[in-house]
Amino acid sequence: MSSTKRDFNLFYPTPTALLRELTTDRPDKTESPYTVDAGHYQIELDLLNYGYARQKIGGTEHTTENFAIAPINFKVGLLNNVDLQVIAEMYNLQRTSDRAAHTRESISGFGDVTIRLKTNFWGNDRGKTAFGVMPFVKIPTNQHGLGNRAVEGGIIFPLALKLPRDFDFGAMTEVDYLRNEKSSGYHEEFINSITISHSIVGRLSGYVEFFSSASAERDADWIGTFDFGFTYGVTSNVQLDAGLNVGLTQGADDLNPFVGLSVRY
Repeated sequence: MSSTKRDFNLFYPTPTALLRELTTDRPDKTESPYTVDAGHYQIELDLLNYGYARQKIGGTEHTTENFAIAPINFKVGLLNNVDLQVIAEMYNLQRTSDRAAHTRESISGFGDVTIRLKTNFWGNDRGKTAFGVMPFVKIPTNQHGLGNRAVEGGIIFPLALKLPRDFDFGAMTEVDYLRNEKSSGYHEEFINSITISHSIVGRLSGYVEFFSSASAERDADWIGTFDFGFTYGVTSNVQLDAGLNVGLTQGADDLNPFVGLSVRY
């Protein structure tokens, strides 16, 4: 694209004719290095997200179910290569069951809010590679014990490559600074993921992904998942998606299906 795109900003929006192809940070877990065009808005949300985990604690089997309804990522393009994102967990329901004791506990309410600022270093409008950086901070706004009531943050480095035969490759490295679960203080968490996507037919595309999260906290479980899903471009500004994340390690949810929607204005 012409370098004149650098002149556009939040108050001087990019003309429709110069908008880049709709790109989202969902449905896979690997973030995108591409930003929302200056002066435009994008909403990305799960219509429904369900997580199921079963594990044995002290010889007793426990199951945990998590329902997230309409968690939203609201984005606004500040500059041609910078966007601001506000993620709000609108309604969460967590249900824990102890099969031996025949008990069930449920908590629900508003979750946390995360603020992210993405900057694209290159490849936003042209080229076979793109790279960016996205620092973030989590604000503990959750209700009824749905979070740890701690301010946390981190930084994400997303990379995208266009491969032969129209395959798209994405990778992400992330370092989080999180509150300890079993003691006071904080620890680092190291996240890496890779994803490959390709058009299937028409506006329908699919992806597969491997996700890994390793914590520096003592005795913490490693989390690994195999993820796959589909996207469908309804229009140039509307995208539907659905997917399933499958836990590969004890620390991961066993199953995590979801359906979602992304809209650009």
